[in-house]
Amino acid sequence: QVQVVESGGGLVQAGGSLRLSCAASGVTFGLSTVGWYRQAPGKQRERVATISPHYNTNYADSVKGRFAISRDNAKNTGYLEMNSLKPEDTAVYSCSVANRYWGQGTQVTVSS
Repeated sequence: QVQVVESGGGLVQAGGSLRLSCAASGVTFGLSTVGWYRQAPGKQRERVATISPHYNTNYADSVKGRFAISRDNAKNTGYLEMNSLKPEDTAVYSCSVANRYWGQGTQVTVSS
């Protein structure tokens, strides 16, 4: 069956950086769009960034210039590099593969 596992979250000070990973199995990863989403307490889930099988990327306005999404098809893994983190980036970050399969999420907390 399909498994999607996120990792790399944690606690970081404002201005710091984190890199999230999204490892997938049981799916044709190279043909799948990978997306990162986040949900803060009391807020709706927000699309953060996506990368298509052809490496086309899209970002939410709130993270443009600070976050970078990438993928390594040989490793069936997607990444989200997050720089210049702000307290408002605090949320549970989840990965989707093929717009269908989701991981459990990883907590990112940015302290001021």
